[in-house]
Amino acid sequence: MALGSGCARLWRACSLLSPRLPLLFPAALRAQSSVTGPLVPRTSLTQPPWSDQPSPVSAEEERIRHAAVVGTVNRLVAQQNFGRLFAVVHFAGRQWKVTDEDLILVENHIEAECGDRIRMEKVLLIGAQDFTLVGRPLLGKDLVRVEATVIEKTESWPKVHMRFRKRHRYQRKKIIIQPQTVLRINRIELAPALS
Repeated sequence: MALGSGCARLWRACSLLSPRLPLLFPAALRAQSSVTGPLVPRTSLTQPPWSDQPSPVSAEEERIRHAAVVGTVNRLVAQQNFGRLFAVVHFAGRQWKVTDEDLILVENHIEAECGDRIRMEKVLLIGAQDFTLVGRPLLGKDLVRVEATVIEKTESWPKVHMRFRKRHRYQRKKIIIQPQTVLRINRIELAPALS
């Protein structure tokens, strides 16, 4: 190890004295700090390729548009003139798009008994024919109310999970039965006015 570094030092000293000789080890002459520019290269990920342009709509005009949209939706909600509502709820680890009188088959066990009414509190979105309210990530509990009734609690059909390797005398058989719950969406209600 010491012999190799000594030879490199000797070669570096000789090559500095006579610069006309070609370098056999160009890395031996390299300086320790070779980074002169920024440490992170400039790519499309570090800075977007488009230039920063101002918005064509002023802040005042944007505020006026927002007030007009909220006023229109408030008028539709107050008159109950929006038709059939739908909602996207997060329940039992999945997202469901539901309307009134829908049936949901949940592949899970729920603590409520048959006939109990439950409220789905994680509402991601609610909409009608003319408007849609999107939560960031959820809509407020005072704004939307989605109620459901537990109709039935059963088990799924037996599913056979078979693993088999030919010529190895290996086979495993597992029968899977999962609990299931059927829910009926009773109603979707929207608050009388948006804030």
